[in-house]
Amino acid sequence: MAQQAVTGASPGPAQLGEPLLKVRGINKHFGPVQALTNVDLDLYAGQVTALCGDNGAGKSVLTKCIAGIYQIDGGQFFWESKPVAIHSPRDSSALGIETVYQDLALADNLDIVQNMFLGREQIRNGLLNEDDMERSAGKTLSSLRVTTVRSIRQPVASLSGGQRQSVAVAKAVMWNSKLVMLDEPTAALGVVQTNQVLQLVRRLRERGLAVMVISHNLNDVFEVADRIAVLHLGRMAGQDRADAFDRQSVVDYMTTGASTRSRRADGDGEKRGQS
Repeated sequence: MAQQAVTGASPGPAQLGEPLLKVRGINKHFGPVQALTNVDLDLYAGQVTALCGDNGAGKSVLTKCIAGIYQIDGGQFFWESKPVAIHSPRDSSALGIETVYQDLALADNLDIVQNMFLGREQIRNGLLNEDDMERSAGKTLSSLRVTTVRSIRQPVASLSGGQRQSVAVAKAVMWNSKLVMLDEPTAALGVVQTNQVLQLVRRLRERGLAVMVISHNLNDVFEVADRIAVLHLGRMAGQDRADAFDRQSVVDYMTTGASTRSRRADGDGEKRGQS
């Protein structure tokens, strides 16, 4: 039986414009294991899209394909309506795509400024341009209203989980990024720190960035997501505006690949099956 993707009543081009990134028919396999099959995904500027799915559904694989870590075996990426090839993280970064992985990739022994410029240090007269890097880091953190850190020169090892996440996100948005992908950004955080991170996600949206949040936490998903996309066994089971779903329908899509509990029941939507 074909899987159903809830799509028909989504905002049309007149409301959202063309997606910043369109993923079409993506396939990826690892030897005999088919990790992704004909996956479509739309990511819009100024919108938060939550990518949901059970363990092994293909969320990380899809993210790493967009990030250029894995090369796709079939399908096409469209960036700002133009076909593009993503063969490496450099290709992805050049388009304006930045990824914040769950491990955050921060160096505990370096301070905030050094982490934010790690691998992209500014040099003047053969020396590190510490002043300019410090000003740029401070400006970026201020623009995201990250006010909980004591000093941008304090070691990352001294930061809380929420503060570390904030630094990792600020690092991602410093480089003229247009799409930021966040892998489980609130995992293992307390209530207060989770709220700080969700506020940060909202600020990215306010800045007009496209944001993709990979999350198992449906409370967080419905708190910040404008759109929800659900993967099931490497296929896109459903994607639509967040208000087209309730929690049970997302769980149904995650566990079975189908749901009859879409919140939109007015019958004006067109559903698209993916085989």
